[in-house]
Amino acid sequence: MHTFTFYQRVSRAFHDYPSLSKFVVLFTVSGGGLVAYAEANPSSGTYSVVPSEGQAKKKKVVVLGTGWAGTSFLKNLNNPTYEVQVVSPRNFFAFTPLLPSVTSGTVEARSIVEPIRRIVSKKKVDIQFSEAESVGATVNTFNTPGVVENCHFLKEVEDAQKIRRSVIECFERANLPSVSDEERKRILHFAVVGGGPTGVEFAAALHDFVNEDLVKLYPGIKDLVKITLLEAGDHILNMFDKRITAFAEEKFQRDGIDVKTGSMVVKVTDKEISTEELKNGGEISNIPYGMAVWSTGIGTRPFVKDFMNQVGQANRRALATDEWLRVEGCDSIYALGDCATINQRKVMEDIAAIFSKADKDKSGTLTVEEYQEVINDICERYPQVDLYLKNKQMRNIVDLLKASKGDVAKESIELNIEEFKSALSQVDSQMKNLPATAQVASQQAVYLAKCFNDMEKCEKNPEGPLRFRGEGRHRFHPFRYKHLGQFAPLGGEQTAAQLPGDWVSIGHSSQWLWYSVYASKQVSWRTRALVVSDWTRRFIFGRDSSRI
Repeated sequence: MHTFTFYQRVSRAFHDYPSLSKFVVLFTVSGGGLVAYAEANPSSGTYSVVPSEGQAKKKKVVVLGTGWAGTSFLKNLNNPTYEVQVVSPRNFFAFTPLLPSVTSGTVEARSIVEPIRRIVSKKKVDIQFSEAESVGATVNTFNTPGVVENCHFLKEVEDAQKIRRSVIECFERANLPSVSDEERKRILHFAVVGGGPTGVEFAAALHDFVNEDLVKLYPGIKDLVKITLLEAGDHILNMFDKRITAFAEEKFQRDGIDVKTGSMVVKVTDKEISTEELKNGGEISNIPYGMAVWSTGIGTRPFVKDFMNQVGQANRRALATDEWLRVEGCDSIYALGDCATINQRKVMEDIAAIFSKADKDKSGTLTVEEYQEVINDICERYPQVDLYLKNKQMRNIVDLLKASKGDVAKESIELNIEEFKSALSQVDSQMKNLPATAQVASQQAVYLAKCFNDMEKCEKNPEGPLRFRGEGRHRFHPFRYKHLGQFAPLGGEQTAAQLPGDWVSIGHSSQWLWYSVYASKQVSWRTRALVVSDWTRRFIFGRDSSRI
């Protein structure tokens, strides 16, 4: 891809679609996206930000990419005042959580994809699609030598299909009579780098594929198969509850999957993986393998890096946005999904403004009554306040203020600015970044689509919290992520589920819950029917081992 500045790329989009004199741009692929309001001046090649009220006729929207963020945005955008042009290197949406199932033949690739044209065909919004080059997130190799050349990734449908063919190829090669036993062992050694959800699920799916299907077809070499899971940290699934982590490690040990924690991959050749054993003083080990899958998280594409340089965010891992998904330093550009992270505003940065806004009588002290008038706005603008109170087992912020004043009656609490600062000094310690998951990207896209749908209404009647550093209210409520739970399929029809309220379930019942949730979350009734039929077919006939 040629390197252009952000505005040059927007200019190219404009000239490709000359009717788009005023437009909104949404960049999104594989869950990452940018949105920009702009008014184009084709004669000068420049773009100036304009408010919604100044936009005549329909607002133009250019959506680059069809990942989780882009597709969810399109599905939920229902304001007919927009005209949308979708540009993406692929003309379909892929249900990526089922990619590990595609690698083993449990689910067919075409069962988890839905053409974008089909998704938008029944929308009241005017949406057009063009297949072309775009932007998004990529795989993070940490610049490890040999990874790109020798490892498989598991991020796209094409990746899952390549892995499936490679697994069968390894068995066919190992079954040749001219291959030595030592070479057979190497060829049938499958290495998985990364102990996160994707790596663990793939290792479990591969184990089931081998032990339930392939051993029947290759009886002479079944005892030579080995699966190794390499993780640099102390545990696999470290983002899950400790009970799930312990169960997963124990189950993999029983199943014969070799879990090597504290093993950081430092080099990959076509036949060996070199690891630094962190638990053994940095000793280097060389592991022969036949196929390797790299699953260690996502990285930033060059286009996004170029844009980050332009907006003064060159040293960041991802684009920083505010709570309304606007890129910091760019009032009219939004970012969502894998390419961005929300930089939550700190309470202590605004503590003086909060105090001043709450102290209506300008007495220099803050009473409980005065504070209660803005308490909802504070909790909405700074969600870390609620998290801090929950961790401290306090009912509300009044309890926090009371604790700072000692044993006094609630009605008599009055705090000056220094006491107010002291009471809230530890609140910002609860701030955390959101994970780069499909669930986060989808919720952000739904939120942003709602903002677009309600743009005109909220311009006139803002619905957000108080502006502590200004007058009036914010136009929209800030984005709030609601965690709906996460699953970790562990093979053998057993799944670990961690749901809201710290509820943990492990076993066969959770597997059926996983089936239900993943079927219901399909993008269409067509893909839902195909996925369920694939699961049914696998129960009856097993997995297909054809190398196609």
